[in-house]
Amino acid sequence: MAEVKNKQVVLKDYATGFPKESDMDIVEGTISLNLPEGSNEVLLKNLYLSCDPYMQMLMSKIEGLEGFGTYSPGSPLTGYGVAKVLESGHPDYKKGDLVWGFTKWEEHSLVPSSQILFKIEHTDVPLSYYIGILGIPGMTAYAGFFEVGLPKKGDRVFVSAASGAVDLLKNKLGFDDAFNYKEEPDLNAALKRYFPEGIDIYFENVGGKTLDAVLLNMRVHGRIVVCGMVSQYNLAQPDGVTNLANLIFKRIRIQGFGVADYYQLYPKFLEYVVPKIKEGKIVYVEDIVEGLEKAPPALIGLFSGRNVGKQVIVLARE
Repeated sequence: MAEVKNKQVVLKDYATGFPKESDMDIVEGTISLNLPEGSNEVLLKNLYLSCDPYMQMLMSKIEGLEGFGTYSPGSPLTGYGVAKVLESGHPDYKKGDLVWGFTKWEEHSLVPSSQILFKIEHTDVPLSYYIGILGIPGMTAYAGFFEVGLPKKGDRVFVSAASGAVDLLKNKLGFDDAFNYKEEPDLNAALKRYFPEGIDIYFENVGGKTLDAVLLNMRVHGRIVVCGMVSQYNLAQPDGVTNLANLIFKRIRIQGFGVADYYQLYPKFLEYVVPKIKEGKIVYVEDIVEGLEKAPPALIGLFSGRNVGKQVIVLARE
């Protein structure tokens, strides 16, 4: 039975407050390259792993997240990745297929076939894109904006996010304008400056004080698409939101969503976005680190804004 070394990133213990590098360990395990008899699982060689802000929640003990696959101490972290199929007990996948989906932070993984989301058909774009613009982040933006936000021509759109430098957003990524919320003592005043006529669609990733200020600046029949609330996850006492009465005054629709409800739109999404990437109409920036030992600092770096662009860990290129 062929066994190979299998380096892993495991959770040492649940994080308290913000996760630290010391909450994780790099360990050297082994894995069998033969599928167990009668198994319908899939053996993967992991190529690219994704660092995502939601992972900080899974490293902590947060009530209500039990169904989200929180990590357990002593086990590898899990997350989205691009991988190559080495052996498959499932008829949908065969040796050599490139896939993306939910895998573990290790060199090789044995996963249930249900964790593979899609087979990769378009290989004329970089494979790493399937954990970013062509994966969950891109699909989340697409579903949230088009399906939940329902944009109309002329709508004024505000996105709150940990987006990096203002000049990157304006000059490279093509936003009409951008500001650094950390440099604005009065968010309400800042929004009035950038949106003198108000906001039609607010794509919410931050929550807390940002949401409170936005509520004062929404237009009638505005839509608030709630994708994340990153300012709230590590607070012992979450911030209160005081301007909710504006939901009535402005007849605003506020809706939370999860990308998994929209996976059936993935082929339509690819049809929309792949040509735009090739034509250079969608600009995408990656921050790539090489090797599993770089994974813990890369993940922790997300929370201090160290990365510029989508944080990717390369384990192997094929």
